[in-house]
Amino acid sequence: MSDFSFTITEHIADLATSGSWTLEINKVSWGGRKSTYDIRKWSPDHSKMSKGLSLSEADFAALESYFRS
Repeated sequence: MSDFSFTITEHIADLATSGSWTLEINKVSWGGRKSTYDIRKWSPDHSKMSKGLSLSEADFAALESYFRS
């Protein structure tokens, strides 16, 4: 079994809190790869996470432009 690794390279925003978990937008590097935009819930110390959504730069830009129009 391979090791699972991630690094939050940039915290962008907290969107909501449910109990002690926080829905966040971050840039995350998964397994040492290039960082992608990531939306998911995190535990307070970022040791646990929920299922989430990772977006490329282009996907995030399209989503961002959709909400600005």
